[in-house]
Amino acid sequence: MKKIVFATNNSHKLDELRAIAAGRFEVLSLADIDCHDDIPETADTLEGNALQKARYVKQHFGYDCFADDTGLMVDALDGAPGVYSARYAGPGHDSAANMAKLLSEMEGKTDRRARFVTVIALIEGDRETTFEGCGEGRILTAPDGCAGFGYDPVFAPDEADGRSFASMSAEEKNAISHRGRATRRLMEYLDAR
Repeated sequence: MKKIVFATNNSHKLDELRAIAAGRFEVLSLADIDCHDDIPETADTLEGNALQKARYVKQHFGYDCFADDTGLMVDALDGAPGVYSARYAGPGHDSAANMAKLLSEMEGKTDRRARFVTVIALIEGDRETTFEGCGEGRILTAPDGCAGFGYDPVFAPDEADGRSFASMSAEEKNAISHRGRATRRLMEYLDAR
């Protein structure tokens, strides 16, 4: 089975990707290649951050790899938190604080449309390829469910009849999520090579 490195320190993302790639590819973590670095994410776009992380692993460790960046774009907040989704409430990547800030800023707003976007950057040798997945939905008025991670408890995808990502099984979420869509595009590309 082919092996590929996923340039992330997020165990939740790693678990999701491994579930989606099961039986097709073995997804290695940064720990598996002895990378314990805090990889920078300083670009101002999702694509830029994904490429930055993948290039870092390729340059410093020599592995072909892929990396992702995901943002939640909320219409009523002019697209925020966007590329700053993981650091919305500060640099600590605190999901509870990020959700609390989002819900506070959404108080009184009637337009609750939002979308999650994931961009995956793949580096194989000298070739760089990107894949995007998008999931439309809305921001709930309060958290719902206890599964998932990040903003999952407050995001209800259009395909889920009002349920949040956090109220779904991993299989249900992966079938319709932004990350699931981007990952399937990545897997189809790799399968064809």
